[in-house]
Amino acid sequence: MILLSAQNISKTYAERKVLDDVSFFLNEGDKVGIIGINGTGKSTLLRILSGTETADSGAVIRANGIRVSYLPQVPAFDENGTVLEQVLANLPKDLQQSKEFEAKSILGKMGIHDFSRSIATLSGGERRRAGIAAALIQPSDVLLLDEPTNHIDNETAQLLEDLLLKYRGAIVMVTHDRYFLSKICKTIAEVDHGKLYSCNGNYNKYLEYKAQREINLAAAERKAQSLYRRELEWISRGARARGTKSKDRIERFEALKNRDVPQTENLVQMQSVSSRLGRKTIEINDISKAIDGKQFLSHFSYIIPRNARIGIVGQNGAGKSTFLKMIHQDIPPDSGSIEYGDTVNLAFFRQECEEMDLSMRVIDYIRETGDIVHTPDGTVSAAQMLERFLFTPELQWSRIEKLSGGERKRLYLLKMLMTEPNILLLDEPTNDLDIATLTILEDYLMQFQGAVVSVSHDRYFLDKTATEIFEFKNGNCTRFTGNYSDYADKRSQENLSEIASAPKKEKKERVFTGKTKLRFSFKEQREFDTIDDDIAKLEENIAALEKRIGENTADYIKLQELNAQKEQLDTELAEKMDRWVYLNDLAERIAKGEYV
Repeated sequence: MILLSAQNISKTYAERKVLDDVSFFLNEGDKVGIIGINGTGKSTLLRILSGTETADSGAVIRANGIRVSYLPQVPAFDENGTVLEQVLANLPKDLQQSKEFEAKSILGKMGIHDFSRSIATLSGGERRRAGIAAALIQPSDVLLLDEPTNHIDNETAQLLEDLLLKYRGAIVMVTHDRYFLSKICKTIAEVDHGKLYSCNGNYNKYLEYKAQREINLAAAERKAQSLYRRELEWISRGARARGTKSKDRIERFEALKNRDVPQTENLVQMQSVSSRLGRKTIEINDISKAIDGKQFLSHFSYIIPRNARIGIVGQNGAGKSTFLKMIHQDIPPDSGSIEYGDTVNLAFFRQECEEMDLSMRVIDYIRETGDIVHTPDGTVSAAQMLERFLFTPELQWSRIEKLSGGERKRLYLLKMLMTEPNILLLDEPTNDLDIATLTILEDYLMQFQGAVVSVSHDRYFLDKTATEIFEFKNGNCTRFTGNYSDYADKRSQENLSEIASAPKKEKKERVFTGKTKLRFSFKEQREFDTIDDDIAKLEENIAALEKRIGENTADYIKLQELNAQKEQLDTELAEKMDRWVYLNDLAERIAKGEYV
């Protein structure tokens, strides 16, 4: 069954045609990932599908009764409300009370436990998580997600993966997280030069499909060029359209002459741009840092190697960005010191970018840093560097306000590299960058003649660029050799070892105290593991019945039957809620180590 279809959609922004006669069909159970270079219209397509934006031409058609939930890149909240109020704000009034438990459950899983906190006090990552909760609790058949993993840490991304794998409806997401794409999506759709190309399969299958498509297009173009040369020779000999065959041949020649030539994909060109780095780099000597009573780092020492490739992970708020800011001398450590070699030239790619004057022209923004840059190919002008970063001559003279979020991020990246740094500090560099740019950035970092320190939640990026992982947790920094997958394996083995050793410790404590530790029975543990999903399912069934009751007000017999079913489900939900309260209270007592 087709849930949603977009037919012959076109959209133009300031003379840029981002969508050109695009059609898209979403069936039950589909899990679609939309990818493409920044500024090609991915988010625009998602907004059109959600109904928050209209197309210049074409139509979006939804099946009767289909409910759509939409997570924009920047969730819109009333800054005066609490977290819980804003997560529930878009629900119908009659559903807000019944959905409160589910909202709290998802927020808790996302690491937000103070539901009465003002939404205005949340960080970027916390706002994103609140937005995810608001989208997931909406009763929906279709979930539209725009960059759901931006600004969230690795653990939260894993939780979101688990939630989406359990989601029974259809999903359409714009994302540049390649592991996320591979795990969740069964179809990949690429927006390219205003067109939409779909491939059944995960991200790896899409790469194979795209390579074959480009080979086929190139072969077809070679054939067309050969035919055009042959027909050109014929027409140049002065052929006249005396007969029908000649007329047809001349028309074919004109069609060949005016054919649409396949557009080759423009890719960012990054040559290694850096200055010489001497023997002394950056020496971190016994530094500690706390903010508002929260300890982020305690007595940490390290000398950054000249060719370091360090990836930094940890939950939001663990102090990762604070660490980079201390290295960049934006904020001082509370104790200890950081020393710098004479040749060190730092560049800091900030998570929040920098304040851009939106009225400024793109080329003037780059010229603030310099008119030229020295590359292995020689001296390159600011305009040439902009072209290498996919800013056409026309776009270079456009105002920054006309750029998409990803294009602004790419422009900011170029400005940072124009300073010819030899040590790069990257704070969430993968947010808002498209996959093509990410791939080239990863290759650039592997060739970069200097040190790279990256804070990132992108597991794929860290696997390709990091040779050492720093984990920030509970005020400490633990170092692991290897990339992110190596780190995850080691962490998993450590967790298994802790679990394996836990029963021995518990047995020893029981012998010593003469008491029994409180714990779940086997049946209670299974019930506790599934009760959140059971309650969510009951709430969905009740909402569906309420909808059917509203549609059958004229049929008295049917109405009685539906009301009886609803009363039964209401009773089951009340019983489940009582069990949820009991089991969660028991879980808290177990966590505290209480005895019976």
